Amino acid sequence: MTSTRVPARAPSTGTARPVAPWERVAVGVVTVTFTLWLVVWALVVPAFQAPDERAHVDATVQVALGNDWAAPGDLRILNAVMAAQQEQATGPASTWSTVTELLARAPGTSGTVDQMTQHPPTAYLVGAAALRVAHYGDLRWDRAVEVLRLVDVAWTAALPVLAWATVRRLTRSPRAALVGALALFATPQLASIASSVSNDAPVMLFGAVVTWLATRMLTGDLRRRTLIGTAIALGALVWCKGTGLPAVPFVAVVVLVAGAGVLPLARRVGRTVSAMVVSGAVGAWWWLHNLVTTGHLQPNGYEQYRPPKPFPPGEGPSLRTFLDVSWGTITRTFWGSPGGGAQVSIGNLLTAVLTVVALGVVLVWAFRRSPVRPAVVCLAVFPALLVAGQTWTSAHAYLSTTFVAATQGRYYFPAIVCLVALSAVAWRRIPRSARGRGVLATVLAAGSVVLGWYGLAVVSAYFWNAARGPLSATGLERYAAAGPVPAWVVGVLLVLVAVGCVWSVVRVARTPGELSDAAD
Repeated sequence: MTSTRVPARAPSTGTARPVAPWERVAVGVVTVTFTLWLVVWALVVPAFQAPDERAHVDATVQVALGNDWAAPGDLRILNAVMAAQQEQATGPASTWSTVTELLARAPGTSGTVDQMTQHPPTAYLVGAAALRVAHYGDLRWDRAVEVLRLVDVAWTAALPVLAWATVRRLTRSPRAALVGALALFATPQLASIASSVSNDAPVMLFGAVVTWLATRMLTGDLRRRTLIGTAIALGALVWCKGTGLPAVPFVAVVVLVAGAGVLPLARRVGRTVSAMVVSGAVGAWWWLHNLVTTGHLQPNGYEQYRPPKPFPPGEGPSLRTFLDVSWGTITRTFWGSPGGGAQVSIGNLLTAVLTVVALGVVLVWAFRRSPVRPAVVCLAVFPALLVAGQTWTSAHAYLSTTFVAATQGRYYFPAIVCLVALSAVAWRRIPRSARGRGVLATVLAAGSVVLGWYGLAVVSAYFWNAARGPLSATGLERYAAAGPVPAWVVGVLLVLVAVGCVWSVVRVARTPGELSDAAD
């Protein structure tokens, strides 16, 4: 490894101008606003209504109780968790039990499999520690769920800072960097996952850290501490969930490419091996354990739900069916389908259009010849590997079980900052003038915020107003009866979020062109 750092002599080698104080204030405002935004989502979506939340809650409570981390497919959901869902369906929150009361009244486990032991226990250990600190046995069960949701909010609160720092480094544009941070609002599904009980939250954080440090290396930061930091972040990423595994070859590519023309190939190969060894020492233990004990890198915790079976006589796999289900599900659950059963959506047509436009802009404009193209190509490796890995998993499931599984847009969230960075490079190349860039940046910033608020409105109406349009007085009454906090608390938070969003969009619009419109 080396402590050499290449001087920022060209746009592809790092930030040419220092970060101004107003930039730090602006990204601070966006980060605080985003954190409050996630808290609102944590309070608005009812317990157990986020994807797989019941299983995540159950796994965390079992760890908090001191139960063993069972083999994949062997863990059964606690009867107490099932009883909590029954209380949720039959009475107002004022009648719900504490966790201790539920455990006493409904001891033991049910016959329903909790598939989460197919993952490392890392996220659940952190959640269990938070429950113990909060004395969860004395909490009403929905308040205990909120504790776990706020843990995930804490995991993901830094995403705007990391998106801003990555785009700033790659484009050298303060305005593009601020838009990149605001772009996180454009994905209501990300807000839903980041504010629910899930093992995806730490994966998003560490995936973003890996992306930021990888971008630094690709733009000339070849210091030893950057390399080691990337390796440690990679190890932490794969220590949390299998969706982080594609980052391993991604980091290998980045380290091998970073410094080309400055460091000899042998040195870069040595740095790559060092990064893989360090990251493996941090995060490979769980996957080695799986290989030794089961013979599989990640055993399937769903196998009892969907065992292998042949296609009916005279029928076979259909490529059209596979692509149709995959496209529809992935696009919907990437942009905005927050319900646990994917029953609520911001609109299939809208999510399809958003996907086509976003992909089209990146494919047409992001990879054009420029000093940053090598970095852009390397960053694209991460989401490309996620696409390839999910497609292979889905195809394998379809061919062996006749069911198109593992088609979830949230599986791309480990690379969300990569996607933001690629988009930032692409979008700012479309306008032909500095004025055009300013207008487009403002439109994108405002559009991201509007899309996020639209998603929240759809979700609020669905869960609290029976999907009958905007939230009404009846919906507020329902929330007062079953929500975890008084409705006025959510209202105050929404006002603060609105102020932060408006201020941030205005800040984008008022950013002087000479600070952000240098050519790539």
